[in-house]
Amino acid sequence: MIQYYTLPGFGGSNENHWQSIFERLLPNCNRIEQANWDEPNREDWVETIEKNLESVDLSNVVFVTHSLGGITLAHWFKAYGKKVKGAFIVAPPHLDENLQVEEIKNFLPVPKGELAFPSILIASTNDQWSAIEDSEKLAKYWGSSFVNIGDAGHVNADSGFGEWEQGQELLKSFVEKL
Repeated sequence: MIQYYTLPGFGGSNENHWQSIFERLLPNCNRIEQANWDEPNREDWVETIEKNLESVDLSNVVFVTHSLGGITLAHWFKAYGKKVKGAFIVAPPHLDENLQVEEIKNFLPVPKGELAFPSILIASTNDQWSAIEDSEKLAKYWGSSFVNIGDAGHVNADSGFGEWEQGQELLKSFVEKL
C-alpha cells in the first residue's frame, strides 16, 4: 500500500493549502513536520526526512512536495541516494533568482542530478518564485515529467488552490503509472 508523505515549503502549508487537504483525502498520508517552517535549515530539513523514513518501506513511498519541499527532496536524495516509489513535485522555486530571501540561501546550490525514481514536476506560467522556463529546466535536470498548468501563481492557498481537483487527478494519474 502506498505511503504518501507531504513536504511543505518555506512557511509550511496552512489548513486551506492543497497539501493539507490532500493529507485529509489520501489514505496513509503523513506530513513530514519540520522543526521550524519559517527559518528553514537545509541540513535539518534533510535529516528530518531521513529520520521519518528510517523504518518505512521506501518502495511504497510517494512524496507530495510543494515549493521548497521539492528542493529539500532533491537534497535528501543527493545526501542519501535512496529510491522511493515516486515524487509529485509542485512549484519548486528557482532559488538563484531569489537570493534576496536570506532564509533560503542555505538551500543553494540546488541539486541538478537526475532523481533515481519516477517524478513529475508541476509548474505555473506566472509563479513569482520561478519562471516556467526555469521550472522546465529543473524537470529536465531531475529527469521528471513536466506539466505546465498555466496561470496558477505559486499553486498555493493564496493563489486559490485549496482542494485543487486538477492536482488530485494529476497525482492519481501519476500514481497509477508507477
